[in-house]
Amino acid sequence: MTIVEQNEYVHFHGAPSKGKVLMVASSPTISKQTGWPIGFWAAELTHPLYVFQEAGYEIDLVSTEGGKIEMDAYSNPLDESGYSAHDFISLGYMQRNSFNQILENTKKLTQVSAEDYDAIFLVGGQGPMYTFRGNTDLEKLFVSFYESGKPSAAVCHSTTLLLEAKTSGGDLLVKGKTWTGFADAEEQFADAAVGMQIQPYRIETEARKLKDTNFKVAAPFSSYVIADGNLITGQQQNSGAATAKMVVAQLNK
Repeated sequence: MTIVEQNEYVHFHGAPSKGKVLMVASSPTISKQTGWPIGFWAAELTHPLYVFQEAGYEIDLVSTEGGKIEMDAYSNPLDESGYSAHDFISLGYMQRNSFNQILENTKKLTQVSAEDYDAIFLVGGQGPMYTFRGNTDLEKLFVSFYESGKPSAAVCHSTTLLLEAKTSGGDLLVKGKTWTGFADAEEQFADAAVGMQIQPYRIETEARKLKDTNFKVAAPFSSYVIADGNLITGQQQNSGAATAKMVVAQLNK
C-alpha cells in the first residue's frame, strides 16, 4: 500500500510569517495621451496579494511618490463601464477597511531597503508607463533585489522598467534574458475599444528594438508568465496570480 502525505501551507490565523514581499505600485498621474487620471490596475495588486497572503507571506506596499494611490477606473469592479465587474477578488479586498487604509497612505519606494524583503513584485496599470520608465530610484531598487538572487517580478505595463534598467555592471538587466509584458496585440484591442491610442508607446515594440534579449508573448489576454532565473515577468492583468505563484515557488525552494 502506498501512503501519500500532503502538507500544503495555508496562512491560517496564528501561523507564523514565512517572510516579506515588497509590492510597488504607481502613484496617481494624468495620461498625456488620454487626459485620464491613471494609477495601478486593481487585479494586478489584489490577485498577487491574495496569493502571497495565502502562502503565508507578509506584504508591504510602496509607491513611486508615496501617499494615496488610485486604481485605474476600468480596473475598479464597481466602475460603471463594467469592464472589471467579474473581479471578485478586488471587490472583496475593497470591502476591507485595512486594505483601503493601505491605499490611503503608502510609503515612497525610497523609504525602504531591499535587505528587509525576500522578493519584489511590480504592480502594473496605466500609471507605470509614465512613472516607472526612467525612474532611476525604482531601477536601483529592482536591480538590488535581482542581483541579490531574490525573486524579482514585474507584470503587464510595469515591465516597462526593464526597457532601461541596468545591472551594476552597466548591461541591461534583460540582456540574455527571456521575458514578457503587455503585447502589441493587446494594446491594439484596448485602443480599438476606446477609439484612441491609450499608451504613449508600446512595450513589445520597444523591447524588440533591444539587442541580446528575447521578448515573448502568448495569445492576447491569456495567463502567461516567464521565469528566467530569478527574473519573473507576466504578460498582463490575467497573469498576476500566476506570476505571484512563480515568486512563491522560488521562495519556497
